[in-house]
Amino acid sequence: MQFEHLGNAPRIHPDAVIAPTAVLSGDITIGAGTQVLHGAVITAEGGPITLGENVIVMENALIRASATNPVHIGDHVLVGPMASISGATVGNEVFLATGTRVFNGARVGDRSEVRINAVVHLRTVLPEQTIVPIGWVAVGNPAQILPADRHEEIWAAQKELDFPGYVFGLDRETPDLMAQLTERYGSSLSRHRHDRRVD
Repeated sequence: MQFEHLGNAPRIHPDAVIAPTAVLSGDITIGAGTQVLHGAVITAEGGPITLGENVIVMENALIRASATNPVHIGDHVLVGPMASISGATVGNEVFLATGTRVFNGARVGDRSEVRINAVVHLRTVLPEQTIVPIGWVAVGNPAQILPADRHEEIWAAQKELDFPGYVFGLDRETPDLMAQLTERYGSSLSRHRHDRRVD
């Protein structure tokens, strides 16, 4: 299913293959030989999404751009089942395994591997050919790559990256942070009520 969102409709190369149950919404460009499998969702929430050539987006993956963080995925990238990319740049020949998460402002260098259930956190930069092991967390610039059980070290680096401030423009110390966050984000997402199906 393809939708026009905020006046932009997906642009798909004729050699790309999009499963009938995939959802594409907004300012999306998909290159030659790219395949988007069943249940995948690619949604441009005010910023563009570009998928290069010969990208494979597997079942139930989510790719989301925002007005401040577009998404660019290079050529020959595999986005595994249930992976999530939000407002990030992914280089060429990258493997993002099942269940990986890549957050806003992150950059994943060419020929890197983010293995099963690993995380590349907000504004984290992975140099070329970096490996993030199964279930580990990459955080910061320069990136620290830490096992999930080292939460205090991850939090120390992550806190400086300021997720609520960077993504939502809100101070983490706001007493009603979640109330403001959900209202602000909900208002932005409500723009989908005017979407128009184009396929």
